Amino acid sequence: MNIFFLILSLIFFNLILYLKIDSISNFFVLFDKPDRKLKRHLKQASLVGGSIILVNIYLIIFLLKLMDINNLIFEDNFVYASILLITLFYFVGLIDDLKNLTPNLKLLFLILSIVLVIYLFPEIKLEQIKISFLQKIYYFNEYSTVFIILSFLLLANAMNMFDGINLQLILFSIFVLTLFIFKGFIPIFFVLLSIPLIFISILNFKGKVFLGDNGAFLLSALLGCAFIYQYKNFENFFYGDEIFIILLIPSIDMLRLFFLRLKNKENPFKGDLNHLHHIVYNYTNDKNKTIFITLILCVLPSLFLILNIYTPIILLINLTIYISLIFYLKNKNKSMR
Repeated sequence: MNIFFLILSLIFFNLILYLKIDSISNFFVLFDKPDRKLKRHLKQASLVGGSIILVNIYLIIFLLKLMDINNLIFEDNFVYASILLITLFYFVGLIDDLKNLTPNLKLLFLILSIVLVIYLFPEIKLEQIKISFLQKIYYFNEYSTVFIILSFLLLANAMNMFDGINLQLILFSIFVLTLFIFKGFIPIFFVLLSIPLIFISILNFKGKVFLGDNGAFLLSALLGCAFIYQYKNFENFFYGDEIFIILLIPSIDMLRLFFLRLKNKENPFKGDLNHLHHIVYNYTNDKNKTIFITLILCVLPSLFLILNIYTPIILLINLTIYISLIFYLKNKNKSMR
């Protein structure tokens, strides 16, 4: 009965936000305006997507504690570490949305956020990593802090770069949450969190609400903490290589862009129009087809994972598909000009 009440409460709360989104957006005066360069949408859109997710996270945790439901997002101090990191990442993204921070300054703020959380809550660090197809356990020892900083930074940038077309990042995030539920990891929290994500996805599809950097960074912190917690506390966890497979397409697209920008003597964190979704869209000229193709690419590695296929084989197959698609579409786009 408590869970049923929680679900109804969240549906009602987010329905109100959905119906009042224009008033909320105008009140906060937070919009993403087209510039005909990197931002090619036709009209301004609200950037309150991340704010709605953050409020819902606070509300869900408060209601779970109020009703004394033990299935919280995380246990012990890890819940406070996660909330702090999620909030800090949200504010870094929010400042960037408002002030358009330089890539270096944004990177610095993200690093400082991670370092602060590690200092206050050392349990968020990973001391070891396990690979599904290897028997050996690899220990980070004194490099555990460096590893966790790099992991959160790469995930934040990968997800932020992946948020370039409506629905793409939100649907991918919902898919990853579904994988956690499939594994039996804190299903109540993720089921409840999927409610606001569904409402936001509708608004995002209509072009009325964007996640913005605040939403992309927030989701990266949430998923990063979830991966770490399940890895450290569950027997039925995702191995290190399995986590990489789940995040494969956003990760390799980010790495491709980094190398291309460095090759062109550009800042690797500076935006451009060479992302996977840009290349696909230039060919299809259809947003729905673009989202379908990119999400199929993202889901495919995890489906292979569910089928218990050897992870190096999954990596090889999907890298081949990704690289082949990029080369094919780039050549097609050149020939169409």
